[in-house]
This record gives sequence, C-alpha cells and structure tokens, in this order.
Amino acid sequence: MSLIKKILYLSSIILFISLSKSFAQDVKKIGKFKDWEVLVISETSGKVCFAQSIPVLQAPKKSKRDARLFVTFRPNEKIANEISATAGYEFNKNNSVLATSGNNKFKFDIKQQGFAWMTSNKKENIMVKVMKKGSRIMVAGYNDKGSQTIDHYSLLGFTKAYNSAKKACS
Repeated sequence: MSLIKKILYLSSIILFISLSKSFAQDVKKIGKFKDWEVLVISETSGKVCFAQSIPVLQAPKKSKRDARLFVTFRPNEKIANEISATAGYEFNKNNSVLATSGNNKFKFDIKQQGFAWMTSNKKENIMVKVMKKGSRIMVAGYNDKGSQTIDHYSLLGFTKAYNSAKKACS
C-alpha cells in the first residue's frame, strides 16, 4: 500500500473519531475491551477495522496530546496487523520513533503527517505477539524541536480488541 493511502486512511480514522456526533454514523463502534476499543469504518473500497488505544500516561505531563496506537485490518487490500501510531504532533525526521515492551524494541520506519508506520509485515506480526503477551508498551518520539515524548499504553484488553477487529473484517 502506498504511503499516501496509509496517511489518508489514518487521517480519516482520526478525523472520524474526533468529529462531532453528526458524523458518528460513519464509524461503528464494535466494543470496548478494558483500555482498547474496536471501530469499523465502511468505505467504498471496503471495510476498515481497527483496534486503538490512548495512552494511560504521557511524558512530559504538561503537554496534553491526542496520541493513539492502532492495529488495522483492510481485507480488500489484503492488509492485516498494520501497526501505526500518532503522538499528536509531526514527528521529527532526524530521530527514530520506537515502541518498547519489556526487552522488545520496534522501530517505526515511516514518519509522515503526524503518523508513524513500520514497513515490515514480519516486524508487525512479532509486535502483535509481544502486545498480546505484554502489559504495557511505550512509544517514544521526538517533536520538531527535538524534545522527546513518551506515551505509555496499557495492553489490558488488547488481545480481545485485536481478535474483535480481526473478526469484524474477516
């Protein structure tokens, strides 16, 4: 999938979630599983199903950002386990965006328009396995001024949310 399509999909997901209730009918909430929720968007190209979470802790504390972590499925495009993150700002191009859970580290390869993605399906599949077993994952990134932010995501409910999103798009 092209980078532009990925950006458009994630931008539309964030837009749908953050818009007023008048647009709520475009997004169907499948369920909430502890700290994760599952949503489905029906588009002309097919269904997009995703599990998402917001941070339980953000550093620095004083900067409130609209950060999210996603695992997305797009069956019509044969896309599964697509992991992406946004920290609520444009990532600095000179620094890496890293997800860490225990001793496991995952580097996001693409940073554009406030989102980060991995380019390796193999790495995404491994990260999903780690997330199913873990209790927390941290995503660290850098803003345009070079200041680091760290978003801590609870993995409570992740496996059920993941399975629900996968099933909704099967």
